[in-house]
Amino acid sequence: MALNAAIVLAAGEGTRMRSTKPKVLHEFAGKTFLNRVMDSVGALQPNTLAVVVHYQAERVAQAALSYDGHALIVHQDDIPGTGRAVQCAMKELEEHGERDGDVLIVASDMPLLDAETLNALLDYHHRSEDGVTVLTTILDDPTGYGRIIRDADGNVLKIVEQKDGNRSELDVHEVNTSVYVFDASVLAQAIANLDANNAQGEFYLTDALTAARAMTKVGAFAAPDPLSVEGVNDRVQLAQLSKAHNERVCRQWMLDGVTILDPETTWIEDDVRIGKDALILPGSFLQGKTVVEHDAVIGPYTTLIDAQIDAGAHVERSRVQESHIHEDANIGPWTYLRPGNEIGEGSKAGAFVEMKKAHIGNGTKVPHLSYVGDADLGENTNVGGGTITANYDGVHKNHTSIGSDVHIGAGNLLVAPVEVGDGVTSGAGSVIRHDVPDDSMVYSENTQHVVEHWKPAWER
Repeated sequence: MALNAAIVLAAGEGTRMRSTKPKVLHEFAGKTFLNRVMDSVGALQPNTLAVVVHYQAERVAQAALSYDGHALIVHQDDIPGTGRAVQCAMKELEEHGERDGDVLIVASDMPLLDAETLNALLDYHHRSEDGVTVLTTILDDPTGYGRIIRDADGNVLKIVEQKDGNRSELDVHEVNTSVYVFDASVLAQAIANLDANNAQGEFYLTDALTAARAMTKVGAFAAPDPLSVEGVNDRVQLAQLSKAHNERVCRQWMLDGVTILDPETTWIEDDVRIGKDALILPGSFLQGKTVVEHDAVIGPYTTLIDAQIDAGAHVERSRVQESHIHEDANIGPWTYLRPGNEIGEGSKAGAFVEMKKAHIGNGTKVPHLSYVGDADLGENTNVGGGTITANYDGVHKNHTSIGSDVHIGAGNLLVAPVEVGDGVTSGAGSVIRHDVPDDSMVYSENTQHVVEHWKPAWER
């Protein structure tokens, strides 16, 4: 259904987070609060999506525009409160010709607010023909939330904030979620005469509902899932909500055919995709747009960030970022794959191996204690332990090419740019500075000197 305008309230500092960054830019399951809320609101396709900023305004505005380049950034002045934020937003919206239809208002500290809940709210608002509809939820412990006070007919009479409520009002368990749908004309009139006559000394948006009642019916719609409208005010709440959400995510993946041995220590972000019969072992973190195909084994104690793990691959006790691990490859333990790697089928990057922008051919093995950066390795090549591709000369990153069926000896140093052909064997401890042709053996020798019966000066 068409939505005229949406206002995302992102002006607050969030002092209880005890942070140097605005609360809306804290992350939840891989995205900031603001990003998640804007995604959900944007899915409704409002004609105009306005984001109200104030604290660290430029930082928040830049983030908002990175999520939606068409967002209308509204700067709230120094007058505090959600009511003032909406006054500033409505002035901008009216200047952009948005004077009619529905206006959705959402707080930006509800990271699990989803488009389905917002669509259900809008649907209820249209069916009930209310001038205002408040999104509510029922909480066992409503402490800290504004209480929904209804009249005898069940209509919303007012919303009472925690610090302003009397005993009977604070006993109410239905709470405000700070999400509303207003008819635009009703909203414009309801916010016109707000004041700061309350315990906080702020312009409350909730006071606009009292004014709206003189013009229209004010209704309420209870969110089907209380978790979707739970707000975050401090890091304790952030941890609790993150855990509750992650439990749901893991449970759903298990129901879809993924084995997760210990959901308590497994964290999976929302954009991750996992195939059936994959096995996720304890202590694993799957982040960003990671894809794990069927029958892959991840973990234990592995972090995947925007990684592609193909079928049957095994990644153990490793960190893999922006890299593609092909079928039946083995990674780890204690392997660090920085961005840009392609690890071929049946290949290996073993213990204490680090790679960056390395393309490893099918069946090639880099078993242990090596660094491979800015390099292409062919198929069925073996790299001896302690080998380093010296790719950086202090100014440029240079490229190393090693062919197929190559045997690189232990402790080799390949000084890029350099090319080693197919079928080459290199001696242990070699320093390879120049290109090596196919089917060659290469070694470099340093003279060994022995001084017998030597003692350091302090022992003489």
